[in-house]
Amino acid sequence: ELESNFIVGISGLDTRALTRHIRSLGAMRAGIFSGPRSEQSIDRLLEIVREAPEMKGLSLSSVVTTPDAYEVPHMGQYVGRVTILDLGIKRTTIAQMINRGLVVSVLPATSDLDQVLATSPDAVFYSNGPGDPRASASQVALLQEILKRRIPFFGICFGNQLLGRALGFDTYKLPFGHRGINQPILDRTTGKVEVSSHNHGFAVSVPGGENGEIVESPAGFGKVRVSHVNLNDDCVEGLECLELSAYSVQFHPEAAAGPHDSHHLFDRLVEMISSRKALS
Repeated sequence: ELESNFIVGISGLDTRALTRHIRSLGAMRAGIFSGPRSEQSIDRLLEIVREAPEMKGLSLSSVVTTPDAYEVPHMGQYVGRVTILDLGIKRTTIAQMINRGLVVSVLPATSDLDQVLATSPDAVFYSNGPGDPRASASQVALLQEILKRRIPFFGICFGNQLLGRALGFDTYKLPFGHRGINQPILDRTTGKVEVSSHNHGFAVSVPGGENGEIVESPAGFGKVRVSHVNLNDDCVEGLECLELSAYSVQFHPEAAAGPHDSHHLFDRLVEMISSRKALS
């Protein structure tokens, strides 16, 4: 059954020894071989692993994105329209939005500004997804144009990293990455600690912001606050623009299965759209 579903399984491995190895040396490439390939020499198998591309510098959005644009209708009372740049979107994210009265337009990762504006968005959302944010220059440039037009923005995971780069901050590869459904984060906007789900190997660097200082966007988008931090390693877990309607988080508030402590972040998107409409 595992084979028919293309699921890899291994046994007879000292997982504790492997954990200690990774803990000391950080995340690394690995190989699992079976059948005729496993009969090759250890040196050859090691060579195959080393030939595999590293995640650092890798652009994967085009691999996981939707090939065609599509729209998902809202549920209940209509609130507005959100345009999603699909960098690896999850169905649970879309469900959180349509259940709050939002019509969702999902666009391929290669979409340009004209294609985004053609959907008449009340807000733009950048989804989670794989890859190195440094290799996503076109999505960063698109986001900068969206911010210049003061269109509300919300991002999750990869979307948080791309907002960071659009604001002029750098990103870096974590030595171990954050994985799992029980990562504690501090929401500085509320002072509350929330349990959150994570699956990322890169993070945003905001010099001074990690300590709670309000900093200036190097790209000229005004004051920025680090809204969330990881209580395990003080890693930046969220960004908030104080002069624009834009915010993002590094974790997954919509994880399924997973904690639901941060579902309010989707309510905030609705409030942001409703407030903007009330002023127009």
